[in-house]
Amino acid sequence: MSCFDHPAFAPYLDLVDALGLARGLPSLDALNALAAARGTTQARGLPLRFFAPEGRLPARDYETHILRTGQVPTRADTWHDVLNALVWLRFPRFKAALNAAHGEAIALETDTRRGRRRDALTVLDESGVWVISRDPILPERLAGRAWRALFWEARARVETDMSFVVVGHALLEKALAPYPSMTGKCLTLISDSLDPEAAEALAVIALETVATPRQLAPLPVQGIPGWDAANNRDAYYSNEAIFRPLEPPAHEPRLPESHA
Repeated sequence: MSCFDHPAFAPYLDLVDALGLARGLPSLDALNALAAARGTTQARGLPLRFFAPEGRLPARDYETHILRTGQVPTRADTWHDVLNALVWLRFPRFKAALNAAHGEAIALETDTRRGRRRDALTVLDESGVWVISRDPILPERLAGRAWRALFWEARARVETDMSFVVVGHALLEKALAPYPSMTGKCLTLISDSLDPEAAEALAVIALETVATPRQLAPLPVQGIPGWDAANNRDAYYSNEAIFRPLEPPAHEPRLPESHA
């Protein structure tokens, strides 16, 4: 059994095979050859290339460097960075829009503190999940943390009318060795089509409305029907340490100013 058998990797399997990820980490040359073959570019149309940084870059420098040069700092000896490259290769328009939005947000900040919009963009970059739904009611249950009502009582509708696409590379890294409490943050997309290709265009548009992490509902992804073999019983959703009920709004913590 491959560690890429988790459903989170379903949209990426062609790339997983092309890069031989089941055999181990790829080289930067392999990533760059695939980026060139696919004509991958960033927001300003510059060819995307992955390079080994000399050290850890602050988040501001990381994002502005990609926007200015098309070069993505990538530690090829870490799954975290390689999976970031994987998302760039699979969903380049979304990643380019995220990068451009970071650049715009940085330009509007008056000091070195990260603003609420950039916090939200970072959360999506690291832990984002597209929640694609034909039915607008089902995502409302998710936003209200009505987990049993959504994933158990409406299970058949979820399986038919919803799709979940992990675009956060930190969440993909967790999916290499999944555990029950791993949690993503949702970008909800209402669409007649559940196809990820169609969803990418909607996700780019949806980014424009994201102003704060509060807009991004949490999602314990192992609760998605079929994502954990153990969730085929009602009791799975009774664990409030994982499937937490909705709580009153609290002060939002500030994210650290560094690229993870």
